[in-house]
Amino acid sequence: MFVRYNSVQKEPAMITATARLDLRLESRDKDRIAKAAALQGMAVSAFVRDAVLRAADTAIAADTVVTLSEDESRRFLSALDESFRPNVRLKKAMDAARLARP
Repeated sequence: MFVRYNSVQKEPAMITATARLDLRLESRDKDRIAKAAALQGMAVSAFVRDAVLRAADTAIAADTVVTLSEDESRRFLSALDESFRPNVRLKKAMDAARLARP
């Protein structure tokens, strides 16, 4: 089944959602969002959900992705290639964890 809006055809998303998110905004902003949703051939709720989830993914990725310079990348890869040698603090922590096991 296809829904036709302003010559744009999109397959409607069939989502069974149980959680709600209420939002207050200016009527001109709501009109803008409704126009953009119609241009994309989407329901306003689907349009807003998709836009908000994209923004959430971007914010989460920005917080979880580490970007290294060329020099930092070389040093990091070099450290990974070296054999593992735990320092004194790590040895103590591993010993304590070993003794704490039943």
